[in-house]
Amino acid sequence: MQPALQPPSGRQQPEKSVGPLRLLSSAPKLTHKESIMVVCIFFLYAIILLPGIAANVHHVKSFLNHTAYLSCYFPNSQKTDIKNIIVFWQKGTDEVVHEVNLGQEIHDHLSPKYINRTKMDMDKWTLQLLNVGIVDEGQYKCIIMHVDKGPKKLIHESECLLHITANYSQPVIAQLHTGEPKPNENLNLSCSSSGGYPEPKQMIWLISSENITDRLIRHMDILQDAETKLYNVTSKLNIPVPTNTLTNISCLLHLGEQEGSLVSVPLVIEIQAEEMEPVKVNFFGPLIAVILPITLLLGFLILKNRNISSTCQSASLAV
Repeated sequence: MQPALQPPSGRQQPEKSVGPLRLLSSAPKLTHKESIMVVCIFFLYAIILLPGIAANVHHVKSFLNHTAYLSCYFPNSQKTDIKNIIVFWQKGTDEVVHEVNLGQEIHDHLSPKYINRTKMDMDKWTLQLLNVGIVDEGQYKCIIMHVDKGPKKLIHESECLLHITANYSQPVIAQLHTGEPKPNENLNLSCSSSGGYPEPKQMIWLISSENITDRLIRHMDILQDAETKLYNVTSKLNIPVPTNTLTNISCLLHLGEQEGSLVSVPLVIEIQAEEMEPVKVNFFGPLIAVILPITLLLGFLILKNRNISSTCQSASLAV
């Protein structure tokens, strides 16, 4: 089995075996039935072996700007002397991360971004990658070859998948409107968090009042810095101003099942609804309008009756 990235030229290379090619070229042609059987056997072996192959990829997590520890997971059951071993670390297929040749570190073929950033602990078969950044995230391969009198022999190979984590800031709620919120108006809020990695899953608004909590999911704007690769996220909320009850509004940033969540300091809203003033009815105007004509009419009638009585008395005296 050859490694994906060959050791530097000028050193003895493992000899390539051509035995399997000769066997295949001289193998008799299979019938259709035999071909189907071979395919079935191949898939059976794949189902059995693939889980074991996938398990060889070891997941490693490290915080941004910290040191990542990548292990070769080499048991060295034969107690092979490191002076007879070549340890070769690579990222992907074309980046040399670290090389130890017969007990001596070799720096001639390192990728520029890994120069002075790696250390190899040969007692624990662990590579230390210093001051890791987002760009260091990815798959690393450890290749170990034994060097003796004959050609180099591949004796171990393992892979590590490095995940980088950067802590998000605590979410902060801000009011997007000016002045104090008033009844019968809308409450416009935003919730923001910055400087984190990887990309979060979602942001949830929590509105609690009278032992009841509503969970509202709103669109989350995601912005990634082109240089640092860190994420800034913001979500907005627009709801009617809650009244006549104590209301706590928080936002929760969900990072993932393993990473957990961050929650903001709650925003407390306590506003009393505007009370309707009782309608004041002025009864004096209509009352005066009714009483005045009646009074005038009564006065006129009384005056008229007096005139009639005076006329009658004068007539009786004349007789």
